[in-house]
Amino acid sequence: MRAKIQTLANLTTIRRKLRRKGQRVVLTNGCFDLLHPGHVEYLETARSFGDVLVVALNGDRSVRALKGAGRPIMSQRARAELLAGLAAVDYVVIFNTARATPVMRALAPDVYVKGGDYTLATLDVDERQALAARGAKIRLVKFKTGYSTSSIVERIKRAG
Repeated sequence: MRAKIQTLANLTTIRRKLRRKGQRVVLTNGCFDLLHPGHVEYLETARSFGDVLVVALNGDRSVRALKGAGRPIMSQRARAELLAGLAAVDYVVIFNTARATPVMRALAPDVYVKGGDYTLATLDVDERQALAARGAKIRLVKFKTGYSTSSIVERIKRAG
């Protein structure tokens, strides 16, 4: 499981080998705080678009900047280990920038997958440009209804 968690430098080398073998690399990214069935279904669907699924995981600093104080609930290491334990996930890389653009540029995925709460118009412009420059296809995947980390956190707060 731990072998699935890689640095960006290592993944770039792995990516070159995968390209030589003709394997299609799928990239997605997110916080994945409090992993739930919606995440699992999303990642399984993302994996179906290629041969290898790489999950770029927002690091703790990045999650705090995006979600605010009190987040993430689980550390980046714990979240990375949970993701690495899923059969659909081949590799996990942690990033701490506001956007996953550096990961996109370095890995040059064949397919980029994002959740259905996004549209092509709402994807970050720099990320879209980085993907277009590498010829990546963008796939938007609907979320499984009834699951949201933010809503789970709110329910826990109300129950407490």
